[in-house]
Amino acid sequence: MSRHEETDVNVNRVFAVAAGLAALTAAACLVVWLVFIYFDRRESASAAFAPPLAEGQGLRQPPEPRLQTTPRSDLRAFRTQEDALLDSYQWADKGAGTVRIPISEAMKLVVQRGLPAREAKP
Repeated sequence: MSRHEETDVNVNRVFAVAAGLAALTAAACLVVWLVFIYFDRRESASAAFAPPLAEGQGLRQPPEPRLQTTPRSDLRAFRTQEDALLDSYQWADKGAGTVRIPISEAMKLVVQRGLPAREAKP
């Protein structure tokens, strides 16, 4: 009958080390949680103050180029301006007789007239 060697490994010591590691992990998690609470409270207390470069504070503005403060509304206004340009008739160069036409009309004209092509060389 074969048995295992009981003197090689101290089972109680292995469990004690595992319990110590678990306790150390729990303590580290508790410390991290407390630090997050501290930073959250500190941030919410400082959020009541306006940033020093906020508009309307009577402070001078930083030099150009500045960061966008309202990127979504800026993009919406830009796209509205583009759509107005692309969907209307306008003179591009009145002296040269160049006119802008809406994209849908230009596509209809391309279908009717075809695309210009170069002549094939022999």
